[in-house]
Amino acid sequence: MELEPELEPLRRLGEALRAVLARVRARSFQATSREATKLSLAFSGPLPAQDCEKLCTGVRDAVLAAAAAYHGLPKDRGTTLRKMVRDATAEVVEGTIQLTDAILSTTLQSLSQEQLISTGGVWEACEQVSSLPRDNQAAVLSVVATYLDVVKDALKEMEQAQVEGGDPYGDVMEDEELGSRGNRDTYWSEADRKLLNPCMGLMKASKACLKKVLGAVKAHGKADTPEHVAQLDDLADIANEISPSVDELALSMYPPMNQLAVRLNAAKLASVLKKMLEIARASHTCPPSEEGWVLFLTGAVDHNMNKIKDFTQGEL
Repeated sequence: MELEPELEPLRRLGEALRAVLARVRARSFQATSREATKLSLAFSGPLPAQDCEKLCTGVRDAVLAAAAAYHGLPKDRGTTLRKMVRDATAEVVEGTIQLTDAILSTTLQSLSQEQLISTGGVWEACEQVSSLPRDNQAAVLSVVATYLDVVKDALKEMEQAQVEGGDPYGDVMEDEELGSRGNRDTYWSEADRKLLNPCMGLMKASKACLKKVLGAVKAHGKADTPEHVAQLDDLADIANEISPSVDELALSMYPPMNQLAVRLNAAKLASVLKKMLEIARASHTCPPSEEGWVLFLTGAVDHNMNKIKDFTQGEL
């Protein structure tokens, strides 16, 4: 589609922003929000080409400055912090791209609904930057807290699945054509139920590990030296592996249960938990006074895993 001459600078702006986004993914966010607002309001009606060029240049410069803020963040500030700043910067660039696309796709008569929504998206993305963590300790606290919430939800869901007569699919509506579900594969057997207990224990240990690590980082975590920053990043990285491992175990626990698959998934989760506890114990977040909970949780993981092995020995 051939554009009107006065819109050509806006098209070039969109292309430039996409190039910026590509670099961002390989504090002038307020300025970006302000310039995006000016651009949106200006294109509520006919606009001289000279004014369009000026507005597009202002937006481009503001977005480039925002991207430069990310690229200028020293790597020794921490990988976790840099990822959060990168993602926030990418959202600002993406939001501005959507705004330019919205303007290009509508007639220059008034502010379209899509244009208003896109402008609001840029505001929101820029506003989120103000709540970003200021150092790697705060960044790690944020991500570990998020992982903890996910594990809590998975644990709660599995606990609810085991109540009300042992039918984990009890909340699924019956098929009108098939009638009442009579397939016993949708229920746990007695052998399955014995295996469920240590599996639940392992999931509870996952929650406890994340909760304790979160408390240790909050109480003792520091981002004052490259070594401390790196240790915090190691904790964030290993904590990131726990949630998907918990999910895999939980999914394999639903009937019809393949006990060998449950054992394998449990072993994977136990390995991740023990690795996180080892990393925590070796870091500055775990002074000698804190080693007690590390040893206790290591024992809890081993205890539940040994029970799972005992119950599934015949599956090997």
